[in-house]
Amino acid sequence: MTGRADAARGGSTRRQFLLGGAVAGVGAAAALGVDQIVQASAAARTPLAPLNGTVRVPFYGIHQAGIDTDAQAHATFVGLDLHSEVDRAGLRRLMRILSDDAARLTQGTPALADSEPELAENPARLTVTFGFGPGFVQRAQQSAPAWLAPLPAFSIDRLDPQLSDGDLLLQIAADDPLIVAHATRMLLKDARGFASVRWVQHGFRQAYGTVAPGTTMRNLFGQVDGTANPQPGTADFDAVVWNESGWMAGGTGAVIRRIRMDLDGWDRLDRGGREQSVGRYLHNGAPLTGAAEHDEPDFEATTAIGFPVIPEFSHMRRSRSDDTTQRIFRRAYNYDVPPAGEEVSESGLIFVSFQADVAAQFTPLQQRLADLDLLNEWTTPIGSAVFALPPGCQPGGFIGETLLD
Repeated sequence: MTGRADAARGGSTRRQFLLGGAVAGVGAAAALGVDQIVQASAAARTPLAPLNGTVRVPFYGIHQAGIDTDAQAHATFVGLDLHSEVDRAGLRRLMRILSDDAARLTQGTPALADSEPELAENPARLTVTFGFGPGFVQRAQQSAPAWLAPLPAFSIDRLDPQLSDGDLLLQIAADDPLIVAHATRMLLKDARGFASVRWVQHGFRQAYGTVAPGTTMRNLFGQVDGTANPQPGTADFDAVVWNESGWMAGGTGAVIRRIRMDLDGWDRLDRGGREQSVGRYLHNGAPLTGAAEHDEPDFEATTAIGFPVIPEFSHMRRSRSDDTTQRIFRRAYNYDVPPAGEEVSESGLIFVSFQADVAAQFTPLQQRLADLDLLNEWTTPIGSAVFALPPGCQPGGFIGETLLD
């Protein structure tokens, strides 16, 4: 009985203490004054970053937007299959319509017959980028670049046909998912008379304003992803990305790979093992031989017992080549979809790369990764597609006119 009484008295004492604290808090709030409370409330409502809803990325130009554009927070990739009856003239009509839609929507103007015109008002850096698969070029009765074909079969691939290939690519990206969804719907409404949807993939990065502009993205393994990218606007970038031959002059080649990431398995690997797999420190992306993200790695450095500091099997080591022409420009996005069964997550990377020649630049890089990259223990490519992205166009023109006119 005594114990219960003590507990009761203890509970009463705690309630009195909490009640007293609450009363004291009210008094303190009163002491702050109404002005300070209003100011604090207003500060809590202040946006974390400047509004960018009205920012417009030009649609017309030498190159298509969405390639060297700073990557937006959200993207949708759509692979389309052309209807059997669509011929060269039909392709011209299709691309005129889609180009007009994109030119309007990216500038905050509704597409023609847009039933929700209000959704187009704040484009949030919307870009729409078009790519042509081998079937599209064949219908256009033109010669395709030799690299415009499915990638070679890699030993690590477990490809799903419903996530691979396609005749026409739509890449729709913006800093607002509502804008991406609306633009995607408008484009697909106008494309449905010419093509059917083969696959759709939704990707995301960190939200606008979360990190400083220019910060390298992180994937869902927590890795800094894309450090060695060439910088847009430089001669180096131009040499890596832009194709300058025939109807592709001013365009580029795109590889899209859907890579499933085994996050549950990754959880069981200690931090040291993760960093050895990648070849970089996780906290800042620095190579294991450096201190900052953009330090040049020293692949010759060894430990006290003679092993390489950056392992030969690490992702960074395998992705580097002594041949400086074997480089790409990465513009990837994360994905996360509802899991099945007992899995915690169904997540991964929508890997997107741009390069002038897929066969000469991307394929040898991917072969080295397939041969030895330790990250293959936790990653599986489940989708793959290659597209030719033609150059941009001028007002009155359309994307693909170098191929179709």
